[in-house]
Amino acid sequence: MTRRIQPLDLPATSEERSWRFRAPPRDTTPGALAAIAIALLVAACSWHTLVDLRAALATLNVTGTGIVVLLVLLGIAALYPLVPAVRSLRVARQARRAIVGADLAAARAAASTSRSDRWVSIGLAFGLMIVLALIQFLIANDIAVGRTFFLLPLMSETLPLIAKAFWTNIHIFMVAEVLVLIVGLVAAVARMAPGPAGRPVRVLAITYIDVFRGLPVIITIYLVGFGISLTGLPVLKDLSPETFAIIALTLTSSSYVAEIYRAGIESIHWSQTAASRSLGLSYAQTLRFIVIPQAVRRMIPPLLNQFISLQKDTALVNIIGSMDSFNQAKIIASNHFNLSAVTTVAAIFIAITIPQTRLVDRLIERRRLAGGM
Repeated sequence: MTRRIQPLDLPATSEERSWRFRAPPRDTTPGALAAIAIALLVAACSWHTLVDLRAALATLNVTGTGIVVLLVLLGIAALYPLVPAVRSLRVARQARRAIVGADLAAARAAASTSRSDRWVSIGLAFGLMIVLALIQFLIANDIAVGRTFFLLPLMSETLPLIAKAFWTNIHIFMVAEVLVLIVGLVAAVARMAPGPAGRPVRVLAITYIDVFRGLPVIITIYLVGFGISLTGLPVLKDLSPETFAIIALTLTSSSYVAEIYRAGIESIHWSQTAASRSLGLSYAQTLRFIVIPQAVRRMIPPLLNQFISLQKDTALVNIIGSMDSFNQAKIIASNHFNLSAVTTVAAIFIAITIPQTRLVDRLIERRRLAGGM
């Protein structure tokens, strides 16, 4: 029996092997054309919104050459999402030419760049649409929303009163933050008291933390602010509303801070404690000199987040009669039947919390980079 010999295939070239085992990229031209259409649609919506905005400003007697020039510049800027969309189409054509020329590497690189530019254009268009929707909301119903929340003459007139009242908020949260650090640390250490002898202390600490973490802040402020006064206790009944607010916020926030402390302390490896105890240090000395100094660096970002929350909670003290910025804004709003003063308070809170938020992000990023080294 003779064996039939199959004809041998000739070896393929490198380019043939590339196209045989690696498919060429998809054509990105349709996606680029879609991005151009979306950019043009958003530009048309922008021009329509700018025309509506000019008519709305005219009703407020805000006219002039400067306003027209500004609106024209904004209309030109609305065409910016078209730039990456056109670039995406141009690069997509380069990718097609590379495919025709059997240059697989260039085709893939151009297709990837085209897709990236397409999504950049769509992202810009989506963000611009959100801004346009916000502008339409503000000028709707004869600028009813803008007049209600952003009446600039009223905001500038009442800003000194609100800024003066805001010092009450600053006083409350600065004092409360110091007390929260102390009370929270005591509660955390009490909850971690070792051995059978520390069981009663642990039970009391856990009860305190669970109760005040479960109570809404506004209820704690209400109970402390009005309840202590009604008891008629000497000294306590004569405290100011700001002092009652500090006590209530300290009770609530320290329960959360205690858990932050506990998590930071427990994140330190147990071998640190074992080594220090073997050297003769007491439990308190171990916490003071070994564990807590190492845990503080890990606790700073969550502690700052908790302090940001505490600063915002100071607006709740108005329910017990404290003349803070929010209470002052409510009085102004009642007198003028307008909420622009409350918007001013919101802007002040945002102005002091956003830098702290960015600081927390920076500390977290620094810690992440340090941990990865």
